[in-house]
Amino acid sequence: MAGIVLSNIDDLAAMVTDGAKVAVPPDYSGVAMELTRALVRRGVRGLHLVCVPVTGLQGDMLIGAGAVDTIETSAVTLGEFGGAPRFQNALKSGALKIMDATCPAVHAGIQAGQKGIPYMPLRGMIGSDILKNRSDWKVQQNPFSDEEDPIVLLPAIRPDFAIFHGLKADRQGNVYLGIRRELFAMAGAAKQSLVTVEEIVDGNLLEDDATAAGTLPGLYVGGVVEAKRGCWPISFWNEYGTDGAHMQGYVAAARSDEGFAAYVQEFVHGAASAEAAE
Repeated sequence: MAGIVLSNIDDLAAMVTDGAKVAVPPDYSGVAMELTRALVRRGVRGLHLVCVPVTGLQGDMLIGAGAVDTIETSAVTLGEFGGAPRFQNALKSGALKIMDATCPAVHAGIQAGQKGIPYMPLRGMIGSDILKNRSDWKVQQNPFSDEEDPIVLLPAIRPDFAIFHGLKADRQGNVYLGIRRELFAMAGAAKQSLVTVEEIVDGNLLEDDATAAGTLPGLYVGGVVEAKRGCWPISFWNEYGTDGAHMQGYVAAARSDEGFAAYVQEFVHGAASAEAAE
C-alpha cells in the first residue's frame, strides 16, 4: 500500500489523534516544523512525545501550546540559543510528565519496536540514578552468564506516529531520506509515518539506483505533503541553515505566557510563518 500524497498540511495534521504517542527526530535529522505549526492550529491534546533521542524548538512549541502530556527524552534544548523556555516552565509547574532517558536507551527502544521484539538489552545506565526514575526499565541477570552479570531490559517503543521532514517524495508516497537512518528506524517502529517534503517528484524513487537505497517505501507512510522549507526556522541537511534571528526572537518571546501566545498568533495562526519561510 502506497503512502497517501495530500495537498494540504492541515489535512496531514488532522490524522494525528489526541492522546497519540508521537516520535520526533532531533534538529539535525529533519524536523517537520510546518506540520508542527499545523498541529498547534489543530489544537491537538494529550500527546506522548517520544524524542529520538532529543528535541528542541518543535517539542518546546508543542509543550507551550498545551499539546503534550508526557515527554520521553534525553534532552530538550535549543542548543546555541539556550534553554527551551516553555519546557522549563512546564517542568517547574508540574504540568508535564517526564520520562527521563538516555540517547542510547531511546534508540534501543525504537530499534526493538522496529524489529517487532518486546525489549532490548542495554548496559550503560547501571549504577546511575536514572534507573530510579524508570520503573518500566528492568534490571535482570544475563541468562547466558554463570557469573553475576546484570543488564537492563528496555521495553520496545512503538509510536502511533512518526513525524519528520524529508527531501522529496514520489506520487506513490515513497520518501527519500538519504543517510538519515534514525528516520528509517522511527518509521519502522511506528504504526505509520506522517511526512513533509521539499518537493513531490514524478517517477518512482525506489526504481532509481541513485535514490533507492535512501528511500523509505510508501507502505510505511500514512500521509505525505509538499512543504517547501518545511523545517524552517530549523536547518535542513545541506539545503538551508537555521534562521538565527528568528530563533533568538522565539526564545525572547517564549519566556512569558503572553510572549509565547503572541508568537503563536503571529507565526502559527497568522501569515508570518509562510512568508518568513519563503
